[in-house]
Amino acid sequence: MSYYFSKILDDNFDDAIARVTARLAEAGFGVLTTIDVSATLKKKIDVDFQRYTILGACNPGFAYKALQAEDKIGTMLPCNVIVQETSDGKVEVAAVDPMASMMAIQNQALGDVANEVRGMLKNVIEGL
Repeated sequence: MSYYFSKILDDNFDDAIARVTARLAEAGFGVLTTIDVSATLKKKIDVDFQRYTILGACNPGFAYKALQAEDKIGTMLPCNVIVQETSDGKVEVAAVDPMASMMAIQNQALGDVANEVRGMLKNVIEGL
């Protein structure tokens, strides 16, 4: 089982982030965090890295259901979506597969929530 879904876009990097954020919002996800990995690596260890941003996406209703099913699940939230430049000048967008990250937890109610979120995130990525 793969641990992510991805798609290559012809967009420029900033447009891809805006497009992903809009698609997530249409699916009921907000972006709680935005981490500019390339800027952080440059600042902290002075290395140059391709443009790479992590978006911490959260659907509040499903997060609430997950927290009700498993109180420590917050250690695995939010759902990360990455936007990164590829070596050929394109942009790759990838989202975590919640089912893959939840496999270690033996909780059927949580599995049901993760499966629903999986479908939603997969649709977001495929719809870009």
